[in-house]
Amino acid sequence: MEGKLAGIKLIEPTVFEDARGYFMESYQAERYAKNGLPKAFVQDNHSLSKEAGVIRGLHYQLHPQAQSKLVRVTAGAIYDVVVDIRTGSPTLGQWEGFELSAENKLQLFVPAGFAHGFCTLVSNTEVQYKVDRLYSKEHDRGILWNDPAIGIVWPTTQPILSEKDARHPVLALAEHNFKY
Repeated sequence: MEGKLAGIKLIEPTVFEDARGYFMESYQAERYAKNGLPKAFVQDNHSLSKEAGVIRGLHYQLHPQAQSKLVRVTAGAIYDVVVDIRTGSPTLGQWEGFELSAENKLQLFVPAGFAHGFCTLVSNTEVQYKVDRLYSKEHDRGILWNDPAIGIVWPTTQPILSEKDARHPVLALAEHNFKY
Protein backbone atom coordinates (compact mmCIF):
# COMPACT_ATOMS: atom_id res chain seq x y z
CA MET A 1 0.00 0.00 0.00
CA GLU A 2 1.34 3.44 -0.96
CA GLY A 3 1.52 6.16 1.66
CA LYS A 4 0.21 9.67 0.99
CA LEU A 5 3.85 10.81 0.57
CA ALA A 6 5.35 9.58 -2.72
CA GLY A 7 7.70 6.64 -2.22
CA ILE A 8 6.44 5.55 1.21
CA LYS A 9 5.13 1.97 1.23
CA LEU A 10 3.28 0.13 3.97
CA ILE A 11 3.74 -3.61 3.50
CA GLU A 12 1.50 -6.33 4.86
CA PRO A 13 3.39 -9.62 4.58
CA THR A 14 1.64 -12.93 4.10
CA VAL A 15 1.44 -14.68 7.46
CA PHE A 16 0.71 -18.40 7.86
CA GLU A 17 -0.79 -19.04 11.30
CA ASP A 18 -1.86 -22.20 13.05
CA ALA A 19 -2.14 -23.51 16.61
CA ARG A 20 1.67 -23.53 16.98
CA GLY A 21 2.16 -19.87 16.04
CA TYR A 22 3.02 -18.33 12.70
CA PHE A 23 5.50 -18.23 9.83
CA MET A 24 6.21 -15.33 7.48
CA GLU A 25 8.89 -14.21 5.07
CA SER A 26 9.97 -10.88 6.52
CA TYR A 27 11.94 -10.12 3.36
CA GLN A 28 12.19 -11.79 -0.04
CA ALA A 29 14.43 -9.93 -2.51
CA GLU A 30 12.70 -10.76 -5.79
CA ARG A 31 9.16 -10.06 -4.56
CA TYR A 32 10.15 -6.84 -2.80
CA ALA A 33 12.13 -5.63 -5.85
CA LYS A 34 9.05 -6.17 -8.06
CA ASN A 35 7.26 -3.74 -5.74
CA GLY A 36 9.92 -1.04 -6.02
CA LEU A 37 12.04 -1.81 -2.95
CA PRO A 38 15.82 -2.24 -3.07
CA LYS A 39 16.92 -5.73 -3.99
CA ALA A 40 19.91 -5.56 -1.68
CA PHE A 41 20.18 -4.32 1.88
CA VAL A 42 23.63 -4.06 3.45
CA GLN A 43 23.00 -3.69 7.18
CA ASP A 44 20.42 -4.82 9.74
CA ASN A 45 19.75 -2.69 12.83
CA HIS A 46 17.92 -3.67 16.02
CA SER A 47 16.83 -1.36 18.85
CA LEU A 48 15.24 -2.06 22.21
CA SER A 49 13.36 0.70 24.03
CA LYS A 50 12.68 -0.20 27.65
CA GLU A 51 9.85 2.28 28.22
CA ALA A 52 6.78 3.57 26.41
CA GLY A 53 7.24 7.14 25.16
CA VAL A 54 10.78 6.74 23.83
CA ILE A 55 11.20 8.85 20.70
CA ARG A 56 14.07 8.01 18.37
CA GLY A 57 14.54 10.44 15.51
CA LEU A 58 14.05 12.19 13.28
CA HIS A 59 17.10 10.70 11.49
CA TYR A 60 18.56 10.56 7.98
CA GLN A 61 21.92 10.45 6.20
CA LEU A 62 23.08 12.90 3.55
CA HIS A 63 23.97 11.88 -0.01
CA PRO A 64 26.02 10.01 -1.04
CA GLN A 65 25.32 7.80 2.00
CA ALA A 66 21.54 8.36 2.07
CA GLN A 67 19.73 5.28 3.33
CA SER A 68 16.45 3.64 2.44
CA LYS A 69 14.98 1.64 5.33
CA LEU A 70 12.65 -1.33 5.71
CA VAL A 71 11.26 -1.11 9.27
CA ARG A 72 9.36 -3.68 11.33
CA VAL A 73 8.54 -4.32 14.99
CA THR A 74 9.34 -7.72 16.50
CA ALA A 75 8.15 -6.98 20.06
CA GLY A 76 5.78 -4.26 21.23
CA ALA A 77 4.50 -1.36 19.12
CA ILE A 78 5.56 1.99 17.70
CA TYR A 79 4.10 5.05 16.06
CA ASP A 80 6.43 5.38 13.06
CA VAL A 81 6.84 8.78 11.39
CA VAL A 82 8.33 9.91 8.08
CA VAL A 83 8.95 13.52 6.99
CA ASP A 84 9.56 14.53 3.37
CA ILE A 85 12.82 16.52 3.21
CA ARG A 86 13.28 16.53 -0.60
CA THR A 87 13.88 20.03 -1.95
CA GLY A 88 11.33 20.80 -4.67
CA SER A 89 8.87 18.16 -3.47
CA PRO A 90 5.23 19.27 -3.35
CA THR A 91 5.06 17.57 0.07
CA LEU A 92 8.31 19.04 1.49
CA GLY A 93 7.99 19.29 5.28
CA GLN A 94 4.86 17.12 5.43
CA TRP A 95 4.71 14.04 7.62
CA GLU A 96 2.85 10.76 7.79
CA GLY A 97 2.52 8.31 10.69
CA PHE A 98 1.86 4.57 10.90
CA GLU A 99 1.33 2.14 13.76
CA LEU A 100 3.64 -0.85 13.46
CA SER A 101 3.51 -3.67 15.97
CA ALA A 102 4.61 -7.23 16.56
CA GLU A 103 0.91 -8.08 16.42
CA ASN A 104 0.03 -6.45 13.07
CA LYS A 105 3.41 -7.42 11.49
CA LEU A 106 3.25 -4.43 9.12
CA GLN A 107 6.47 -3.16 7.60
CA LEU A 108 7.29 0.36 6.44
CA PHE A 109 9.57 1.19 3.54
CA VAL A 110 11.19 4.63 3.94
CA PRO A 111 13.15 5.76 0.87
CA ALA A 112 16.12 8.12 0.95
CA GLY A 113 14.90 11.71 1.09
CA PHE A 114 12.79 11.25 4.19
CA ALA A 115 13.62 11.81 7.85
CA HIS A 116 12.48 8.90 10.00
CA GLY A 117 11.61 8.48 13.65
CA PHE A 118 9.33 6.58 15.98
CA CYS A 119 7.72 6.66 19.40
CA THR A 120 7.32 3.48 21.42
CA LEU A 121 3.74 2.77 22.46
CA VAL A 122 4.59 0.07 25.02
CA SER A 123 7.58 -0.91 27.15
CA ASN A 124 10.21 -3.33 25.86
CA THR A 125 9.61 -2.58 22.21
CA GLU A 126 12.06 -4.00 19.68
CA VAL A 127 12.43 -2.46 16.23
CA GLN A 128 14.42 -4.06 13.45
CA TYR A 129 15.22 -2.44 10.15
CA LYS A 130 17.27 -3.07 7.06
CA VAL A 131 19.18 -0.28 5.27
CA ASP A 132 20.61 -0.16 1.78
CA ARG A 133 23.69 1.92 2.70
CA LEU A 134 26.09 1.48 5.60
CA TYR A 135 25.91 3.86 8.55
CA SER A 136 28.18 6.88 8.14
CA LYS A 137 28.73 9.11 11.16
CA GLU A 138 30.00 11.82 8.81
CA HIS A 139 26.68 11.89 6.93
CA ASP A 140 24.40 11.36 9.95
CA ARG A 141 21.87 14.19 10.44
CA GLY A 142 18.57 14.82 12.17
CA ILE A 143 15.60 17.14 12.60
CA LEU A 144 14.07 18.17 15.90
CA TRP A 145 11.30 15.73 16.83
CA ASN A 146 8.83 18.53 17.71
CA ASP A 147 9.61 21.09 15.00
CA PRO A 148 6.47 23.29 15.10
CA ALA A 149 6.65 23.93 11.34
CA ILE A 150 6.19 20.19 10.72
CA GLY A 151 3.60 19.69 13.47
CA ILE A 152 3.90 15.97 14.15
CA VAL A 153 1.26 14.77 16.61
CA TRP A 154 3.17 12.30 18.77
CA PRO A 155 1.33 9.84 21.05
CA THR A 156 3.13 11.06 24.18
CA THR A 157 3.27 14.29 26.15
CA GLN A 158 6.45 13.32 28.03
CA PRO A 159 8.91 11.95 25.49
CA ILE A 160 12.07 10.15 26.50
CA LEU A 161 14.84 11.41 24.21
CA SER A 162 18.56 10.93 23.75
CA GLU A 163 20.69 14.05 24.20
CA LYS A 164 21.48 13.93 20.49
CA ASP A 165 17.82 13.81 19.41
CA ALA A 166 16.90 16.66 21.78
CA ARG A 167 19.49 18.92 20.08
CA HIS A 168 18.65 18.41 16.38
CA PRO A 169 17.81 21.61 14.46
CA VAL A 170 14.39 22.39 13.01
CA LEU A 171 13.91 21.49 9.34
CA ALA A 172 14.40 25.10 8.17
CA LEU A 173 17.92 25.06 9.68
CA ALA A 174 18.83 21.41 9.05
CA GLU A 175 21.38 20.38 6.45
CA HIS A 176 19.80 18.18 3.78
CA ASN A 177 20.73 17.58 0.14
CA PHE A 178 17.83 15.66 -1.35
CA LYS A 179 16.21 16.71 -4.61
CA TYR A 180 12.71 15.72 -5.67
